[in-house]
This record gives sequence, structure tokens and C-alpha cells, in this order.
Amino acid sequence: MDFLPLFLNIKNKICLVVGGGEVAARKVNLLRKAGGNVTVVAPELCPGLLKLSAASEIIHHARHFEQADLSGAMLVIAATDNAGINQMVSEQAERLNIPVNVVDQPKLCSFIVPSIIDRSPVIAAVSTGGASPVLARIIRTRLETLIPSGYGRLADLANRFRSRVKERFENSPERRRFWEKVLNSGVAERVFSGHMEEAEAAMLQALENGAASAAMGEVYLVGGGPGDPDLISFRALRLMQQADVVVYDRLVAQAILEMTRRDAERIYVGKERDQHAMRQEEINRLLVKLAKEGKRVVRLKGGDPFIFGRGGEEIDTLSAEGVPFQVVPAVTAASGCAAYAGIPLTHRDYAQSVTFVTGHLKDGSMNLNWSQLAQPNQTVVFYMGLLGLPVITKQLMAHGVSPDMPVALVQQGTTEHQRVFTGTLSSIQAIVDREKPKPPTLIIVGDVVRLQEKLSWYKTPEQPRKGATTPIGTPSDTLP
Repeated sequence: MDFLPLFLNIKNKICLVVGGGEVAARKVNLLRKAGGNVTVVAPELCPGLLKLSAASEIIHHARHFEQADLSGAMLVIAATDNAGINQMVSEQAERLNIPVNVVDQPKLCSFIVPSIIDRSPVIAAVSTGGASPVLARIIRTRLETLIPSGYGRLADLANRFRSRVKERFENSPERRRFWEKVLNSGVAERVFSGHMEEAEAAMLQALENGAASAAMGEVYLVGGGPGDPDLISFRALRLMQQADVVVYDRLVAQAILEMTRRDAERIYVGKERDQHAMRQEEINRLLVKLAKEGKRVVRLKGGDPFIFGRGGEEIDTLSAEGVPFQVVPAVTAASGCAAYAGIPLTHRDYAQSVTFVTGHLKDGSMNLNWSQLAQPNQTVVFYMGLLGLPVITKQLMAHGVSPDMPVALVQQGTTEHQRVFTGTLSSIQAIVDREKPKPPTLIIVGDVVRLQEKLSWYKTPEQPRKGATTPIGTPSDTLP
């Protein structure tokens, strides 16, 4: 180990920075964030430091470094573009036993400024000893996905209960076991989701019982996005990897399902037309039952759980039964599929609004406000509309939309199996009859579809050529 990791308390202590450029400014901001009183020595200052100096938030000596500048300093950072000055600062600080850091010169440093994950009062730091700052930042980025922003609030809660825990448990091993249980229980998730009162109540109950209560679990309503695993959120991934049970839909991509904890129980409740593995009411009851058994349950849905995902119905039942829950939104299919197809849902020249509607047929009909959907200068996105496409095209044209209005179908959008078909209201059904796209397929209607061929950027082995499957404007009678 080349460096001993330490955390210094520099509050109200003199911290010297030699240099006035942008690099020096970054170091100044870091020192000020930790409460240091910063003095900057430099003939000139960059705009950011000039602003701090004008506001008397730093002390500025407009000259070159002198040895007397080290007087009273707790630490010093040299960040000039003059190698001779940097070396002089290092040597004189070392002679006075003052910790010194010279930016990007590890051999002249007695301490290294690490890459920091700030969840105050929780702080994590990563360092490569100056060997590769970029690698340290990459590692920090990966750790960011594992350390929720709420860890600071969790640390504050633990600090408030620290004395009571010490009174409740006589010896250190008992206290350690208590904290290990409670900080890995639902208490932490209550804090992360902002339910501080519930978290404190759970802490009090845990203290009374002598351990974290397992009487009630929790349900995480997680959006799995449109299919590409890279689009899933950090929070969704964390909850998926700690759940005891995964209750998932048909539209959840296999790659996303594989991101859940491998030893978790998996329960399929997918619904297809006229073939339901489990009715919605049964799903609602199942979530309640599992949570009341003390299990952490991920209810994993394709897309976003609150956009045609019936997530509201599920948490309504959970709320009525007193089951704790969280909702993790996701990239909805309309946004994800349109973006990967190269179709902006809004555009200054083509559409000033976008409407999401369900194209799901019920009893052979589709009860929609067709007059509203036929308004100009908008984009309309139909979820679950493939079977009802003849009704959609007929009704839109009957309500005044031009037969030449562009239409796009995006099959399995954002995945390696994505296919994009484009045509017009009058030609799209013939394209469907020829190409036979399969669900899940999203339907986009609007002039923005004209941009698809130009803006198409996402390519898959199944979509080797650029642009639309059928050029927009091709007359339907020329299609096979």
C-alpha cells in the first residue's frame, strides 16, 4: 500500500492553493466543500476564482508563491503550469512537514486527492495512488450505482439512534449484529424512498424486539424499460438484486430478468390476449401475500409501470393492505422505441405535442376520442395496437387525417431484434400483411415519422440497411 487512506477534518483550517487556473479552481471548490479556509496564491485568477475572491469567499494574494505563504497552513496544493514552482512548493512543504499535493505529479505528493463519492456524512474514496486518475473515476462511477444517494440520510438516522442502541445492548458484538440486521432490512429502503417516519418507527420496533422485525416485507414496483438492459436505472438494478421474489410480466426482456438476484424466486404472471397466466386481481393479492410473509418483492414490468402498466391498481391494493412499497419509473416504450427508431416524438417543424393511447381492442371496438387524436401538429403513439391497426387507420382517416399521414411500426424496440416499418395510413396495413410484425409493436402516427430515414441511428443484424422499410408516400396499390 503506497498511501495510507485518511479523512482529514479541515473545517476552519487554512488550506493553501498555489495556482489560479481551472485546475486550481476545482481543488479550491473541493476544499471549500469540506469547510476549509482557502488562500490562493497566483498572479492571475480564472473567472471562477475571481468571483469567489470578489465575494470574499477565498483570500487571494496576487503574486508568485513565497515560503512565508506556508505559515499556518494545514495542507497545500500546487496546481500551476510551472514545473519549477510546483517542485519548490513540494520541497518547502515537505521540509515543514505540511501535507502537499502537486496535481498530476505523484512523486512530488505526500497525499493524493482521491475520486470521491459524497453521500455525506458517508464518504467513499477511490485512489490509484496517482497511477491512473481516469481509472479511479471509472471505479467511482461503478460504485455510484451501488451507493444510493439516501445513504447520507441513513447514516444520520443511525447516528440519532446510536446512544439508544448502546443502552439496549451491553456488548459490542450484540450491537454489531443489531446494526447489521437493521441496516440490511426494510429500514434502509424506507429511508431511501423518503419515508423517514416509517423508518424511525421500524427502528423503534427493532430496538424493542432486539432485532430487525421481519413481520412485513416490501414491494418494489419496478419499470424494466422497453428492452435494452442499458436503459435500466441504478435504483431499479439495486432493488432487483436484493429482492427475494421477482413477479414479472411477459414484456420484460430476458436480459433484464437475468439482472435480478439469481437465487430469487421467480413468478411469471404475464398476460397475452385471451390467455392470462394470472388475472390482475390475483396478482394484486399475490403481492400482498408475499410481502406479509416478510419477503422483499420486485414487481417487474416492461416499460414504465404507470403508463398502461396497471401499476396504479397494484399499489392501490398494497396501500389498502398497509404494505410498504416503492415505485421506480423507467423509460416508457414510446420514448425508448421512438428514440431507437430515429423518430423524435416532438419537433419544432412537425409536432408540438404527443399523445399516448392504448390501442387495445375490447369487444371488437376501440373507444377513443378520435376527433382529438386527429388534430394536426401532434404525434400519436398507440400501445398494444397491432391487432387494432385496421380500426386505427380507418377512424383517423374518417376524422380528417390525410391518407398520406406517415406511420411507423417499431417491433421489439431498443433490442437487437428491433425492426422498423414505415408507410402511411393508407399503406401501412399492406405492409403489416406482408412483413407480419409481432407484438410488442408500437405504432407512431405523425409527420415526425418523415425524419426516420434521415435520423435512423440504431442498427441491428436484423435491420442491416438504413432507413424506412417502405418509403413514405408509396401508394398502397404498388405494394405487393
